[in-house]
Amino acid sequence: MSGATTEAVRLQGASLSFGRRVLWHDLDLTIKPGEFFAVLGPNGSGKTSFLRVLLGLQPLSHGTAEINGRGLERGSRDIGYIPQQKTFAPETPLRARDLVGLGLDGHRWGIRLNARKHRRRVDELLEMVGAEGYAEAPVGQLSGGEQQRLRAAQALASDPKVLLCDEPLLSLDLHHQQAVSAMINRQCHEKNSAVVFVTHEINPIIDYVDRVLYLAGGQFRVGTPEEVMTTEVLSRMYNSHVEVIHNQGRIIVVGLPDATTHQHGEGE
Repeated sequence: MSGATTEAVRLQGASLSFGRRVLWHDLDLTIKPGEFFAVLGPNGSGKTSFLRVLLGLQPLSHGTAEINGRGLERGSRDIGYIPQQKTFAPETPLRARDLVGLGLDGHRWGIRLNARKHRRRVDELLEMVGAEGYAEAPVGQLSGGEQQRLRAAQALASDPKVLLCDEPLLSLDLHHQQAVSAMINRQCHEKNSAVVFVTHEINPIIDYVDRVLYLAGGQFRVGTPEEVMTTEVLSRMYNSHVEVIHNQGRIIVVGLPDATTHQHGEGE
């Protein structure tokens, strides 16, 4: 294991607040290479802000954060990022394969030196996400789910040490949710990448998750899904009774203050 003694992600005494609103306070956290780490919580709890901190886009209010033993910086090549789904304008002329190719050399200037090798790698990435059938199509003509698969391929192009995923399964049908989740899990274990996976819904990835960070009401809990996703823990975090049911490998949460009944965490 490369850099076995270096945490992929490390936060010490980390706090983030906006005015009087505290998202989390005094968070100490390490995420190891090859760990699949999910970030859960209700809408507005700070899940996307957590990713923005790791991307170097949002400074902490207090404390420190590192990626692969170094301070945070924008545009780090150690990080791959799958953003929340946003559609391209219909007139966007960029082809699907060109979008994926930006993950390989979009940071470089000048003439591409090995076009054949580049094309072969793009073809591999397109096949990984099931997008080879529309490789030549303009991205603006594709569905939201098709575009999201391309973003996943782009994020994996450089074999990042840390893969940040912000609701990457939105707009995907069940089949492609499973395919993209499995692909991200392979990146985690075969390439030893740390995965930080923000999601409303833990069930599509429940078989892959090693630990979770649950954010709610300015509080946090870290542990395995079995340790965190319990009636006792969530009831304390919400200061209200929340029932957690484990059924046939799935987690169902009943009685959240901002919802009635859902499979965690639909309808954040």
